[in-house]
Amino acid sequence: MSLSLADVEKVARLARLAMTEQEMQAAQAQLSNIFGLIAEMQAVDTRGIEPMSHSQDLAQRLREDKVTATDQRAAFQAIAPQTEGGLYLVPQVIE
Repeated sequence: MSLSLADVEKVARLARLAMTEQEMQAAQAQLSNIFGLIAEMQAVDTRGIEPMSHSQDLAQRLREDKVTATDQRAAFQAIAPQTEGGLYLVPQVIE
C-alpha cells in the first residue's frame, strides 16, 4: 500500500502537525515502507503455526501463592479519626 501526499497531509492535519513539503515527502516514504513491511508480513503463510506468548521457550520462576502479610486492619482503624463497619469515614467532598 502506498500513500499519496494528500493522504499524508490529511493525517498530519488530523494529528495537528505542521509539516513542510519536504517533511511530508519524507513521512510519505517512511509510511509507505512501513505499509510495505506489513503487507510482506501478511503474505507469509502461518497456517499450522501456534501462537506464542514469548519469542523464547522459557518457563517463568513463580513463587508459591501464599499469604505473607498479616491482617492489620484493626490496628490501622484504631488510629483513624472515624470508622464504621470496617470502613473509614471521610468528609463529603462532592455535593
